[in-house]
Amino acid sequence: MKHVPPDQILGPGRRGVLSGIVGAAGATLLAAGCTPTEASSAQAPGTASASAGGPTPGVMTLFGNPEFNFNGLLALGASDQGSADVGEVLTAVNAINKAGLSAQTYVETFRKLGDRLMKTPEGGRPDRETTRFRALRASQYYAQALFFVLGSRDPDSEEKLYKACRGAWDTFCKLCDPAPVTAKVPYAKTSLPVWFFRPDTSGRRRPTVILTNGSDGQSVDMWTYGVAAALDRDWNALVYEGPGQGQMIFVDQVVFSPRWETVVAPLVDWLTARSDVDADRIALTGLSMGGDLAPRAAAFEQRIAALVAMPGCLDPWQGFGELREILTPNKEETNNVWNKEVVPQLSPADAATVKKRFEPFSVPAMLAARQGRMFTDFYTPATLIESLNITDVVGRIKAPTLVLDYDFEQFYPGQPRQMFDKLTASKEYVKLTAATGAQLHCSPMAPRQHCEVVFDWLQETLQGG
Repeated sequence: MKHVPPDQILGPGRRGVLSGIVGAAGATLLAAGCTPTEASSAQAPGTASASAGGPTPGVMTLFGNPEFNFNGLLALGASDQGSADVGEVLTAVNAINKAGLSAQTYVETFRKLGDRLMKTPEGGRPDRETTRFRALRASQYYAQALFFVLGSRDPDSEEKLYKACRGAWDTFCKLCDPAPVTAKVPYAKTSLPVWFFRPDTSGRRRPTVILTNGSDGQSVDMWTYGVAAALDRDWNALVYEGPGQGQMIFVDQVVFSPRWETVVAPLVDWLTARSDVDADRIALTGLSMGGDLAPRAAAFEQRIAALVAMPGCLDPWQGFGELREILTPNKEETNNVWNKEVVPQLSPADAATVKKRFEPFSVPAMLAARQGRMFTDFYTPATLIESLNITDVVGRIKAPTLVLDYDFEQFYPGQPRQMFDKLTASKEYVKLTAATGAQLHCSPMAPRQHCEVVFDWLQETLQGG
């Protein structure tokens, strides 16, 4: 690939390079060109963006910065399934805006909210159900803080914040009735943490959905985008953290794998060994970048009976915009351009975004970010992301497939339809729209609508209803 001058890499206002940076269920772009320090001029919480050029077109504006706004919308929408509370989220939003929007104020506010919920309220004696859902909401708020911690004054607290998020999730799970079965499913030289949710302990064989997260979501998001809906419909649901996700990246330091079938296959092995799983009705969903991972797995794991890509994604690397122009076949040349021409021109906010986007693909990048430094090897994680391209394998998928798309899809625009067109199996394409408030990547304001579309299709496809 040709050498690109730094002014062309960075684009107007030093933001062109970041305009396509992509994340999964918990991220957005800096494309609108609004930095955290500019967010003081944001509209009041609860008001709509003035135009399609606003921070998040056609949706509620909580923060003037689109990255923070998208995450805030995810938290607000999660209240529908009990994994957040409208009043708590909006109070936190107001406090952050009053203090001045920044990674620091965002992290501090949501971390303290999680801490408060994990403590017994003064003078109160919460029952089991209250304690359970306080822990679920705490996990959500810790996850909100976790997403921005690398841009805060204490980036080295990332692992501690993940453990707080995971601890709250585990507390919630233990208090469920019935509690999910937990296990460590062998994978390569390590193991995958799993939580197997059942409607009851009768042992009846049921259809089961394996819920695949994206590149920066946490397990609490899987409650919002699948577990609760599955249990309501008398399905089992399996939540797991794979390489590049949750414990696997933040603690075990295992990055994403382009061969996601090697992740899903042991999960299917584990499920089919259970008498309460209908082995002929195992579905697989993929949220955010999981819309690339799950189809890759289904292309090679033939025991998957139905697949849902939310949204469909053929090539995550396309979502990194002009950053892709830095990558050449030569590692030394690539890294020289990165370190000498690009990194020195990144603002602190842009640098924090880049660190977050790359950490699931590079342990050295993650460890450097925790020390407040930018990674120096761009080539290695970039080539890993590039290898996630599934364009040439989608035609192998035999399972009936639902491909979701969204109005104003920020990260993979056009890719859901491209995936749908390449599928040769039985297939359906559904676009969730602004007309019902379900726009933007993963419908952050409408997770219940999102789940209705997914599970209505699964029920009909697998005759589970």
